Amino acid sequence: MPDPSQGVPAPGTYLGIDFGRRRIGVAVGQTTTATARPLAVIPNGAQPDWQALERLLREWRPAGIVIGLPLDADGADTPMSREARAFGRQLGQRGACAVHYNDERLTSMAAQEQFRQRRSGGQARRADAAMLDAMAAAIILENWLQG
Repeated sequence: MPDPSQGVPAPGTYLGIDFGRRRIGVAVGQTTTATARPLAVIPNGAQPDWQALERLLREWRPAGIVIGLPLDADGADTPMSREARAFGRQLGQRGACAVHYNDERLTSMAAQEQFRQRRSGGQARRADAAMLDAMAAAIILENWLQG
């Protein structure tokens, strides 16, 4: 959800990020409908694929970026959430836009359930599972947009 100290999100397009050590899911959404859709999965290894991320920033020109924070059960930071914040600082500098954070607990499970339902309904194939991280990013972004 949006940080109350920041008020209502500025109108426009936002990118949602599900940061992981191997993959970074990216989604795009906008404030008018408060919806998001999966966009891409970017490799992450020793370094994120900054060229691919910068390409998405140039293409979508977001008003901001929303990064999921993998907090622990009581809401405290974890080593992974600290990595996500460090990534967010770098991405915000590269994209020259505001970075927001949103609790992402359970979003991966929600994305897997969404995928399972789509697959059983014939709307998704096994190959579409590669987009699970982007689906999780869409859930993170929608949760934030719907605040």
